[in-house]
Amino acid sequence: MLKKLLFIFCGFVFIKCSAPSEKSLKVYHSLDSVMAVVKKTLSDSSAQDGNQRIKAFIPAGFSILDSLSGNLNLDNYPDMILILKINGEDSLFEINRPLLILTGQENKTYKLETRNDSVVLCRSCGGVFGDPYESSVIKNGYFSIQHYGGSNWRWTRIITFKYNKEKNNWVLHRDAGESFHTSAPDKTEKIVTNKNDFDVLSFEKFNNVKGF
Repeated sequence: MLKKLLFIFCGFVFIKCSAPSEKSLKVYHSLDSVMAVVKKTLSDSSAQDGNQRIKAFIPAGFSILDSLSGNLNLDNYPDMILILKINGEDSLFEINRPLLILTGQENKTYKLETRNDSVVLCRSCGGVFGDPYESSVIKNGYFSIQHYGGSNWRWTRIITFKYNKEKNNWVLHRDAGESFHTSAPDKTEKIVTNKNDFDVLSFEKFNNVKGF
């Protein structure tokens, strides 16, 4: 059975990946499920046009691949991450998947704070194993994007950013994972990427071209 990749947030949010033996089930969210999250944080009057507010952040030709809510900038308002995909990406090759950070405002609306088109790996970037995107998580100013891909040689990759109050921005905190052969899943090799950029590189400037 697949050993779940665990996000362990403690101290400096060191993340350890357990080597999986098969791919876990993905759950992608529709606009309706995103609105269920939004309505929990909006007043009744604002909820009526909440659908249109979220749609305004989605460029033409794109739809929602995944979404999550949490505290991204350590204030008193819930924030949101939207991960988008281009419509018809199943028939396209190496098309970017934008990740949008929406910060909650005092008037219970959202503001598009920043965007990166590189941090979420493309549908074909997982090699023979297929779509590498697994899931994402937000916790206390940190957020992580989890990937898993390969063929006989498998790899995991978790990219974590943390909020920097002084810079009022999110910076790369860790970019790491493991590699293993399917014939020996317990024999793993740790991989750390972009180490010189830890706690320095801003979210919008991150480029996964330097990846595994």
